[in-house]
This record gives sequence, C-alpha cells and structure tokens, in this order.
Amino acid sequence: MVSASHAESLESIISRFAGRGRDALLPALWAIQTASGHINLEAVRALSLALNVPEADIYGVIGFYSMFHDQPTGETIIRVCTSPSCGLAGSDDLLDHVCQRLGVEPGQTTSDGRYTVEETTCLGLCEHAPAALVSQRGVGERSVPSAVDLESILADHSAPYPAVTGSLTHLLLDGIPVDRAQTLAEYGDYSALRRTLNDLMPDEVVAKIQASGLLGRGGAAFPTGLKWEMARRSEEKPHYVICNADESEPGTFKDRVLMELRPHLLLEGLALCAYAIEAEQGYLFIRGEYPLATQRLQQAIDAAVASGYLGDNIMGSGFNFHVEIRRGAGAYICGEETALFEAIEGKRGFPRIKPPYPTRVGLFGKPTVINNVETLCKVPGIINRGGRWFRQWGTDLSTGVKLVSVSGHVSRPGVYEIPLGTPLRQVLTELCGGVTGRLQAVLMGGAAGTFLAPDEIDTPLTFEDLRTVGSTLGSGAIMVFNDSVDLRDVLRRLGAFFQHESCGKCYPCQLGTQRQKEILDRLHAPLPGDRERLTDIGQTMSESSLCGLGQTAAAAVLSAMKRWPHLFE
Repeated sequence: MVSASHAESLESIISRFAGRGRDALLPALWAIQTASGHINLEAVRALSLALNVPEADIYGVIGFYSMFHDQPTGETIIRVCTSPSCGLAGSDDLLDHVCQRLGVEPGQTTSDGRYTVEETTCLGLCEHAPAALVSQRGVGERSVPSAVDLESILADHSAPYPAVTGSLTHLLLDGIPVDRAQTLAEYGDYSALRRTLNDLMPDEVVAKIQASGLLGRGGAAFPTGLKWEMARRSEEKPHYVICNADESEPGTFKDRVLMELRPHLLLEGLALCAYAIEAEQGYLFIRGEYPLATQRLQQAIDAAVASGYLGDNIMGSGFNFHVEIRRGAGAYICGEETALFEAIEGKRGFPRIKPPYPTRVGLFGKPTVINNVETLCKVPGIINRGGRWFRQWGTDLSTGVKLVSVSGHVSRPGVYEIPLGTPLRQVLTELCGGVTGRLQAVLMGGAAGTFLAPDEIDTPLTFEDLRTVGSTLGSGAIMVFNDSVDLRDVLRRLGAFFQHESCGKCYPCQLGTQRQKEILDRLHAPLPGDRERLTDIGQTMSESSLCGLGQTAAAAVLSAMKRWPHLFE
C-alpha cells in the first residue's frame, strides 16, 4: 500500500484538472477525497476556480454522495454493509463488534483520529456476506469480503477474493479465471471488432443485434437493437455511448463479476456499440463501492489502447473510440440513466423528466446509448456468431442466456449463467447446491423486486413467465430466505435502503420512502391502519414518482402483503 504521507498534494491535483470542464468534477473530487480524507473549504475554492464551477454547486455534489465528506474523517473509514444478504450473515453483530472495539458509535471517529465507522447499504459482495469497505487516506478503497471481526477488516488483503461462478451454458463465465482478470493475451485480439471494422457497416451491426432479440439485462428489458437504431438515426452530433456499471441494488452483483474477470469482453462490446451508432467517445460509469473492478477496468483500457484496440484509428480502420471511467460515490439513483448523465456532467444525480429520451437528448444534450455491463458483454458473441445462434437459448420473448446473482440461504451463493426459461428450482438445486434449511421465500429482482412463495419456484425464469405470477426477473437478482428469517426484518432493511437512496427530487418518493420506513420499523407492533397506510403509500409512489426508484420502492412490500398478510396484522 502507498503511505498516507505520500498522498498527492492539493496543488498537484488542481494542476491536473485545471482548465477542464465541469464534467471533470467527479474525478477531481475523488482525487481530493483520497488524498485528504475529506474535501475542505480550501479545496472547494481551488476547484471552483480551476473548473469554473460555483462553490455552492460543488458543495451540492459533495452532499449528494454518501462517500464524499466535507468534514474531517479518520485516516481509515470502515463501512459495514447491513443490507439484507449481509444482515442474514450477521452484519449487525459485526458492526456492533467494530464499534465496541474502537469505542465509537456508527458515524463517529475515534478520539485519536485514526478510524471512522459507518453503516452502509449494499456493497455488491452479497455472495461473500458480510462485507465491508475500507477507505484509507492517501491510498483509496478496498473491498473486504466475508468479514468476521475488526482484525479481518483491517488485515492487508493482498490476495483478491475469488468469484463464485457456474454455468448451464458456456458463453460468459466458462473457463475464465476466478481470482484475477482475464489478460488481453488470454482474451484475444478483439475478433468481433476486427471483423466488424473489416466487413460490416454500422447498420449491419445494428441489424445483427436486432435479429438476436437481445433485451437489456439491467432490469428494464428494453430491446437493445431498437435503442441502437434510434440513436444511430439521429442527425444531431456527436453521439455518445455509456456503460452503466452503477450496479447498486441489494442482491445484485453479476456485473461486478464480469468487470473483475472479463474486462476486455466489456470493452469490446462497448466499442462495437460505438461503431454501430457512430460515436467516438464512451464513458464507463462504475459505482464507487467497486474499487477492484475499477482498477482492473482501467488496466484493461490501458492495455487495449496500447495494442490499438481502443483510441485513434483502431486497427487502421479510421474508426476512433475513446473510453473514460467515471466513478460514482455512493448514490443508487445514479443507476437511473438520466441521473447518470447528470453525474457525468458534474451535477447532482437527479433524474430528468422523460421525454425527451436519451437516444435523442442524452449526455451533454446529445443522442446517447446507455447499456448495462451484461448487455454489452453479450454483443461480441452475437456479432461473431449471429442472431440465430443467440436465439438457440431462451424463448421467443426472452431470448438467449442470462446471468443471475444468487445470495442468501443456499449452499453456494454466486453468479450463474442460465438459458432463459430455466426453472428457478433447477437453479437453486443444481447450481446453488440447494436451499439451506426450509425455504420460506425468494425475492426476485433485488430490492425493487417481488417475492415468490415456495410453491412458485417451478416458474421458468423469463420476463414473461415471472410477470404471469406477479413477479419480475429484473436484473437477475435472486435472494433466498429460509424459515429462520423474520421477513419483517427483511422488509425493514429494504425500507431503510430506499429511504436512504431516495434523491428527494419528487415528493411522492421523498415522503413516501420516509413514511414507508417508519411503518416498517414498527411492524412487530403495528398501529391500527398501518396495513392500509402501506398500501396507499406504495400505490402513490408507484403511480406518481418521477423515476424507477420511487416507482418500485414499495414493490417488495406490496408483494409480501399479498402473499403473507399475517406479517402486517
């Protein structure tokens, strides 16, 4: 590790970013935060002059993100996750242990200034629960999987944690390293991009994606080819392409595994999308809680540029494509596409009103395609082998294969690749080694998803079949709970997550998530009328909220209310 005493000076940081536009604000704030542990008045004033951004706006951005601080913190910040999967694994006791050992409460700093302890929402390490995130001044962040006590959290984790993966198919996860990133030599020479640049026009690339029937793998399931076609047809220039790697929902961690293990597959998919829509600039927006994935992706970008697979005149074709990483700082809302645009532009991550849609008015007001990690990782295979090849798996409405993130009470939590249409029971028994204990419930789609009862686990995992039973596939999160779990505690943690992550731009979500949390906190002793209040709040948020966060913040609660009404009596 780098010594904190060798942290970069404020003058050096400011000189690196001086003269750049407002869109450099996020990386500049990260540089200052890493060097100093917080962003003080002196830094804000210097940054305001360097980027020509008002000080008030900078403070607005700092206050928006939970990982930024404008007041002094300890030399080391310990963040312990208490979202559902980590809660099942004992994270409350872990947090209490850390605080007792250091003599502080959550949110406090030790008297010697060495440590700050914080409670945090999901860190995307659900298969390694309980998890922590350690930020060291002058060094940066590192993830701590399977945390046991203070000593294990503070230990120097030089060996990266292994990913737990498996497949019923052999596309994205088969035969790759599980404890390191696939190197460029192992990945190959970007053959799909090479073939495209030699033989295909942009509209032919779009046609191949449309023929595959590929639906977005981030949760919304929008047709990928249609999105590309709408952006490609726009005469407004320039066009942009963005990879949404802000995977922040409890129970979802598949994109983290792809970024950590197969970064070049993602970069090739991103370049193919750029060629198809005639974009020369791309951004990879990754959540701040993924330090290892961020490091490996930057190394992969550097290797690809050095080998001529990214940058100017790629493979001598005349096609130029540059990729920049933008790191978030703890805001689930930035997974919403328009909020992500605002974040890249150096603003608070508030969602925009739609229409206009991103394919016409996106990043910097220009036509933009935004796809998530898994979606882009599907693209090279489709270009090399064709849409019919991809359609050999799945159904007519849910084509191809899907990654699912399984956590909770199974013998083998992890990321698994399945043909769409595989029954949930088969995933739990064959891939995950079975449920530990007696199955009580499965939460499909993550925190914004809905529950399945034990008699519903033979449902095929497709977008249409899950809709039929009142559930959702979402991004592929599957959280399993046995009968030792009090589902009211799970709902309480979900309520706390949405209350914490609501950006506050629209009143239905801002107030609704607060009132929902208050009622869920007293489910063990509910007041008369609480059931009706939860129903009214949930329906109001679903119908009136500006973006998907508020529209789905009550989905799990309403689902549980329907399947297990006794929990609310």
